[in-house]
Amino acid sequence: MDGLGLALLGLDYAAVAVFGATGALAAARRKHDIVTFAFFAAVTGVGGGTLRDLMIDAPVFWVHRPAYLIAAILAAVGIWFLGWGRGRERLLLWLDALGMAAYAIVGALKALSLGAPPISAVVMGVLTASFGGVLRDVLAHEPSVLLRRELYITPALVGAGVFVLLASLGIALLAAGIAGFAAAFLLRAGAIVLGWRLPGFPGRAPPDEDR
Repeated sequence: MDGLGLALLGLDYAAVAVFGATGALAAARRKHDIVTFAFFAAVTGVGGGTLRDLMIDAPVFWVHRPAYLIAAILAAVGIWFLGWGRGRERLLLWLDALGMAAYAIVGALKALSLGAPPISAVVMGVLTASFGGVLRDVLAHEPSVLLRRELYITPALVGAGVFVLLASLGIALLAAGIAGFAAAFLLRAGAIVLGWRLPGFPGRAPPDEDR
């Protein structure tokens, strides 16, 4: 495997571990046991990639490479021993931002490598980056990332879009990936630190009975 392949493989494992850590942190907030920690971490870590592989008709990545599950579970064990505190809440946000940015690139790259059109590859990047977080929030009974006004899906979309565009223009994959990762992470960082958000629908919301 060449240097680029090793770098991308490392990014893939890192994304799984980081997202796994956010799942474990969500379990810590609810004071669950170690088995639930591991379950939350595994589901969050591989959830987005699993959906991506099913949609592009590819072998599910972790089934034949259980090291991905091990990476997520090790992240859960680390969170278990670190404990929970005020600082962990902020840590969850930043780990989630890192995982989202990395997975947006990994998901788009895998879709491109299997012949998906550029637009489809961008969508796969967004799904890979967001679906694990959706599953985590459902399991933890937290408001879904999809329902938050602050930027979350948009950074994943921009990051995957930048990567796919640059790759389509012939830019080296590593350089395109770094640019896409930076774009996604910086947008998400702006949302966390500065409260960046897109404007909401200007009309009146329908009454509850009509929803």
